[in-house]
Amino acid sequence: MTTMEAMEATTTEVTEKLSKLEMQDVMATALAGITPRDPENHPLRLFERAKKEGRILFVQGPMVRYSKLPFRSLMRDYAVDLCYTPMILAKEFVRSNFARNSDFTTSSSIPFRQGVFPVIPADTPLIVQFGASNALDFARAAEMVAPYCDGVNLNCGCPQSWAISEGVGCALMRKPELVAEMVREAKKRTGNGFSVSVKMRIHADLEETKRWVQIVEAAGPDYITVHGRTRNMRSSEPVKLDGVKLVKETASCPVVENGDVFSLEDVDRIVKETGVDGVMAARGLLTNPALFAGFKKTPWGAVERFIAYNMQQPIPFRLAQHHIIEMMENLIPKKDRSAIYEAAGTMVEMLDYLDERFVIKRPGEDGFGEAVEVQWQRGWRGVNERVETTAEETEKSEL
Repeated sequence: MTTMEAMEATTTEVTEKLSKLEMQDVMATALAGITPRDPENHPLRLFERAKKEGRILFVQGPMVRYSKLPFRSLMRDYAVDLCYTPMILAKEFVRSNFARNSDFTTSSSIPFRQGVFPVIPADTPLIVQFGASNALDFARAAEMVAPYCDGVNLNCGCPQSWAISEGVGCALMRKPELVAEMVREAKKRTGNGFSVSVKMRIHADLEETKRWVQIVEAAGPDYITVHGRTRNMRSSEPVKLDGVKLVKETASCPVVENGDVFSLEDVDRIVKETGVDGVMAARGLLTNPALFAGFKKTPWGAVERFIAYNMQQPIPFRLAQHHIIEMMENLIPKKDRSAIYEAAGTMVEMLDYLDERFVIKRPGEDGFGEAVEVQWQRGWRGVNERVETTAEETEKSEL
């Protein structure tokens, strides 16, 4: 062994010892006061229940920056069965307390102020998605979050060049043996009662996709989510449902389709053509969080609910603002949405701006979270457009 090899071996040994000590500390903290996972929220139980109800599973997909706690809370109000966190890089997560605190927040990991916002649901069932390039990082990350969630998911589908250069995301679509090792190691560390799954894309050569699924499924993932596009396909190109169907026919575990889910009509078409056990939406839920509940556009109550959830566990202002503007895509004209963006630089400024123009109810007010149509304040019909009110209308409004 060379001097350099000896130094590297020593460094690895020290790192692993430190990681073990840190893991013990993290797990001790995690288990203090945390309610044990409810086995009824295991994804396989969710698939079983959905099947008994004669339907498929509705899943909110992982979205970088956007599928954080306030948005996940909103999802649970509108027929979503299973929620995902944004993708978290396992390498940083297992090595940095700062990364853990900034990347992952759930209602079981924070002390909620009881009685202030009674509408907040438990953040479960929940899947934490990781981007990882090796089995050790993925398994350690899974072990760390296990007390707080119902499963972990390995991202094998992120097509961005930075991810591939780091050996995560779509880079793993060329390494099915490594993915199988990662699944096995995560299951070994977390135990049989904890869900481990993978999210994949298809290959240009579907025979390669079939082989990938066969190798990975042999490691025992609880379910597979497939995005029906190749790495190089744009989101504007329709998903290849023949590839999704092949994955469903190849795998014996449940399969969830991801891609081009914007309405219940899309859901019906996808299920009919592929036979999948669930569908996952991401972009569709950003513009219409109530998609799976059968709404054609965002109900106004969803805007009210998101604002309330975000007041309880706030995310950065520009992210919250983006959520609200996205929800209004089919509710108000583009010029009005642009005006909302330009009018405010803080959450307080934006709420003042919205309250002047819209009726936005808060928790505890009669009808909170129930309105379907946009609720304009009297005298407004656009964010920059006032309307004249008659004396009779003014008198009625004051009664």
